[in-house]
Amino acid sequence: MAESRSKCCCSVPQCTNSKQKQPYLSFHVFPLNEDHKKKWIVAIRREEGCTFVIRRGSTYVCSQHFTAADYVPGSSRLKVGSIPSRFPWNNFHVPPQRLSAFERTALRLGVDVRVQEQQVVETAPNESIQVEEHDYAAQPPPGALDEALQYIEELEARLQKMSLGKQTVLNRFCVSDQTLRYYTKFPSQEVFQVFWESICPSASNLVYWTKAQRMGQEASPSPSPARKIQLIDELFMYCCRVAAGLREQVIADIFGVSVATVSRTIVTWANYLFFVLGSVPIWMSKQQICSSMPENYRLFSPHLRVILDCTEIRCESPTSLTLHSEIFSSYKSTTTFKGLVGVAPCGAVTFISQLYTGTISDKEITKKSGIFDLLEPGDVVMADKGFTIEDMLSSVGARLIIPPFKCAKQFSKQECEKTQAIACLRILVERVKENHIWDSVVPLTLSGSVNQIWHNCCFMVNYQGPMFLKE
Repeated sequence: MAESRSKCCCSVPQCTNSKQKQPYLSFHVFPLNEDHKKKWIVAIRREEGCTFVIRRGSTYVCSQHFTAADYVPGSSRLKVGSIPSRFPWNNFHVPPQRLSAFERTALRLGVDVRVQEQQVVETAPNESIQVEEHDYAAQPPPGALDEALQYIEELEARLQKMSLGKQTVLNRFCVSDQTLRYYTKFPSQEVFQVFWESICPSASNLVYWTKAQRMGQEASPSPSPARKIQLIDELFMYCCRVAAGLREQVIADIFGVSVATVSRTIVTWANYLFFVLGSVPIWMSKQQICSSMPENYRLFSPHLRVILDCTEIRCESPTSLTLHSEIFSSYKSTTTFKGLVGVAPCGAVTFISQLYTGTISDKEITKKSGIFDLLEPGDVVMADKGFTIEDMLSSVGARLIIPPFKCAKQFSKQECEKTQAIACLRILVERVKENHIWDSVVPLTLSGSVNQIWHNCCFMVNYQGPMFLKE
């Protein structure tokens, strides 16, 4: 990950590069992965201790210690797993300074003007001393100016090509992890790059949604038009709409395209990500659950398999009274879509149901979702008080844990701990609704893609990293 602040200094021994003196260099922080981080420390021949401490945001390695193969093509970002390898102790040296005017003249004319002795003619005392004329007025060889002009044009063309490859909307807006987290919900540029590299090969064959609809109607459909924006910017556009909740008109102004292009791109990427991410298995086995379970939940319920909770998403009310009555939620007193999410004790989303109408009950949505086909005998399911599914769980040999009902004046210590444990884990389900597209009412124009967007939001919560719960 490259930094652009002016106080960056390289931490490699014998390297004095800094962003203030060499603004054209990029500076990279040490990786978060401990094994990868140790490889960097060994490569630069440093050891962590009292004299060298790696701190996030103040310890960097400059781009002169990486090869061109270490970078993602057309970007200043490093590939995953890149290690610095160019140092003074392995025959790497900084390119020499530009030749002086005397040296350039000597190479051009074939005469070393620095050692050329002045020819003094001994004459009578009243005669002057004759000295050779300097080469200020020397004419360049024939064709030299034409070659220099052609070389300058080639350099300008290469510079323009390189600058166009880096001028993405993503690079302009997401200059730090904080801004990237706001627009995309990814915790860092490194995690975003890993996600992008995993979907890039298949995304390069992406067909716009309107084009895919015409392919089923036309005998010989016309080829797709050239994309107006780069492919990675299309993913960034989708994240701006879903994660940041920006309106389509605002996104159109940012990217310099029409609102129709924004709408078509969002629908295309919603269906594409749903197709790609939906093929990834996220249900965890018993061994995976046991190995990743926090210690406090291991003591509380060692056989806990999944935490279930339903959440509702407000949607625009249709004009049809029949449709309005089907999606009206008496709990929210408005029209909603309803979905079921399953979370493992470690905080990872392991089950995602499709969206149902707001009139459906928690018990019915649990039955229709297919979660019972994944449970095994001996499993424990944690849920809220509204999930009266003990009889359905007993049919598959599983057991239900819900918060205790208040019968006495106050809860016992064990009941309080049980209620707090369930409440803490139910917070994890709400991370899905941190995507700001759910802050406002979902328009009916997205009704055909809202289920795909819902699934993508639930799945991509796992890229946000673990949510540390209080013991």
